[in-house]
Amino acid sequence: MKKIPSWMGRSELMMGPEPIEKLMNSHVLVAGLGGVGGIAAEMLARAGVGKISLVDADVVEETNRNRQAAALISTEGKLKTEIIAERIRDINPDTEVIVHSIFLREKITEEILDLHKYDYALDCIDTLSPKVFYLRACVLRNIPVVSSMGAGGKIDPTQVKVDDLYKSRHCNLARYVRKRLRTLGIKKGIKVVYSPEFADPERIIPAPDDNPKKSIIGTISYMPAVFGCTAASVCIRDLAGLKSYSPEIPKKIK
Repeated sequence: MKKIPSWMGRSELMMGPEPIEKLMNSHVLVAGLGGVGGIAAEMLARAGVGKISLVDADVVEETNRNRQAAALISTEGKLKTEIIAERIRDINPDTEVIVHSIFLREKITEEILDLHKYDYALDCIDTLSPKVFYLRACVLRNIPVVSSMGAGGKIDPTQVKVDDLYKSRHCNLARYVRKRLRTLGIKKGIKVVYSPEFADPERIIPAPDDNPKKSIIGTISYMPAVFGCTAASVCIRDLAGLKSYSPEIPKKIK
C-alpha cells in the first residue's frame, strides 16, 4: 500500500485508507479547463488522484477572471493547461500531470483517449461538436465519464443536480448534446451535472462571427465552480467507492 502523505490526514479520516489508495492509483482525464474544468481538476488533486491529464488549447483572457480558477491578472495570455498543471503540482508534487495544449477535434480526441488507460474522464468542454465527439469516444471505450452541462445563465447553486443525460431538463446545452448523441446511436451511459433552473433569455447574446460558440451567456462567479466541484465529486466517489452516510433510524417503540 502507498504511504498516505500527512497533508491528507483529514481526507484519510473522511474516507479511510483504502479509498485514498484507489484515488492515488487512478488516472483521470479532464477536458476543458474553463470555469468548470479548472476547479474540477484542482479538486481531483486535493483528493489525491495520482495521475491527471489536462486538455485545453485556450489561454487566459481578461473576461475569464469572473469565474475561472486559472484566471488572474498575472496569468493573462498564458495557457490554461500550464497554469492548472503548476497549481496541481503545488498542491501535490506527487501527482503526475500530463498536459495536452490542443483543441479537441474528432481524430485528436480519439488519439488522446487511446494514449493511456483512463480510470475516469471529465467533460468540461463548452463547445458542442468537440463535447459530443469526446463523450461518444469515452462511451465507445467504456471509460466512465461525467459531463458538465450549462452553468451559464444560472444563479441558484441549490438546484444543481446529477442525473442521466436523458433525464436532464431545462438545459439548452443538454438538449443539443442529446440530439447529436442520438444520431450517433448513444442513448445512455452518461452522467451529467446540470441545473433545471430556467436561464433568463435577456442574459444571452449572439456570439461574434469569430467565436466557435453560437451565443455568449452571462455567468456568475460561483456557478461554474459549483458545477466543477460536483463533477469532481462524482468522479472521486465513483473511483473510491464512497457512499453517503445513512444512520440507522430506530423503530418507534410501541
